[in-house]
Amino acid sequence: MSADVSTVDGGLRTSAAHLIGRLGAEAWAQWDELRHAAAVIGTSLCVLVRPRCWVRPVRKAFARQVLAIGVEPLWFVGAMAVFVGLSVVVQLSYWVGELGQSQLLGPLLVAVVARELGPLLIILLVIIRSGSAMANELGVLQINGGVRELEAQGRDPFTHLVLPRVLGMAVSAFCLTIIFILIAFASGYLFAVWLGTGSRDLLLFADTVSGAVQPQDILNILAKSILPALFASATCCVGGLGVGTSDAEIPRATQRALTRSVAGLFVISAVVSLLTYL
Repeated sequence: MSADVSTVDGGLRTSAAHLIGRLGAEAWAQWDELRHAAAVIGTSLCVLVRPRCWVRPVRKAFARQVLAIGVEPLWFVGAMAVFVGLSVVVQLSYWVGELGQSQLLGPLLVAVVARELGPLLIILLVIIRSGSAMANELGVLQINGGVRELEAQGRDPFTHLVLPRVLGMAVSAFCLTIIFILIAFASGYLFAVWLGTGSRDLLLFADTVSGAVQPQDILNILAKSILPALFASATCCVGGLGVGTSDAEIPRATQRALTRSVAGLFVISAVVSLLTYL
């Protein structure tokens, strides 16, 4: 009987050791990916200020990324902003009017739409729509020898492949966030006027919203739209270029990159809010 107990106890200890080992290996792998993403972001920002690195192929690649990430989804961003204006701005306008607290409309709109909802929805859209495509494209290039071909031609793969994608996503995310916020406010005002739940004075509405914007709100919008985009694009580039020699690795690498990008979005947003307003 005691031998059986010892066997069971030894098996449990072995299983626990294996579990701890797997958790440690996974945590180390995540930390390694985080370091790589941080290195990509830092290198991109350093190369950004070097004019000699912005040769014509790099500029064209950057323009293609901005077109694909920031221009092509404009219609969807506009439609999403209209729905947010209808569901959020109209309701806030109605309830502050009902409660006789119209002076709170501006701060509430800035807090809900501009500071939180706008950057969050846009970065999620960019990650899902463009992050997966970015990881897949770079993974295919890595497997098919496109990266080695660039090196053989004497061109830096980082400058030609990674830099345009990282900076293109950051610029596009910021611009889309501003467009989203403006369309949401405008559509919300128009719907509120049409339904008769808000003031018809456009100048009063604009003054209420603009007066509620504080310097920390501007920093918040900048940080929440640019930092997660930098992290997501760097993570997707690292994931795509980190595949081996099999096409089967691309879906797994893409899934891991998207998961880390979404997790990074929420972590960065929470940290920015804490640093800005607490």
